[in-house]
Amino acid sequence: MLKRFTDIFLSTIAVLVLLPIMLVISIIINFESRGGFFYFQNRVGKNNCDFKLMKFRTMFVGSDKKGLITVGTNDKRITGFGKFIRKFKLDELPQLFNIILGDMSIVGPRPEVRKYVNLYNKEQLHVLSVRPGLTDYASIEYIEENKILAESDDAEKMYVEKIMPHKLELNLKYIKNQSFATDFKIIFKTAFKIFS
Repeated sequence: MLKRFTDIFLSTIAVLVLLPIMLVISIIINFESRGGFFYFQNRVGKNNCDFKLMKFRTMFVGSDKKGLITVGTNDKRITGFGKFIRKFKLDELPQLFNIILGDMSIVGPRPEVRKYVNLYNKEQLHVLSVRPGLTDYASIEYIEENKILAESDDAEKMYVEKIMPHKLELNLKYIKNQSFATDFKIIFKTAFKIFS
């Protein structure tokens, strides 16, 4: 209950403070390429239920049909401004609304698409026992995930066989040891990692 109250309180403050920046980002996205400034994608949340995850659109319309994994910073599907806001994780800001709506929490396992959740084993499915989050241990560990995938001969295989299992291992570690103090530690570590 305290976690949910904290999520709503902090997310609401963040939206009010960041609203001018979010408006500027929306205008630039619309100016650069057609298709609207929000991108909605089905993700799997708590209790294995799907929800619409919100992001600022960083790709040209229809790009997700060419693959779910983004490889490197030179992926031609990504717009010029999209590369910039991805670098500083600004494309994730609309997920503050997902948090307020109750789909997500500030800290928790990052929500995955159904395609990859279907590959989870029984133990890994335990990550769906909590609300997914805006950030977690795995987000910090794999902040340069796109670069790692770009160096692989088979990005899909690398993600499924190495990165995803390690992310889930970190997520399960968080669930077993979650606390108010741990959440704030992850929030500060994430901010430091993005801006360092």
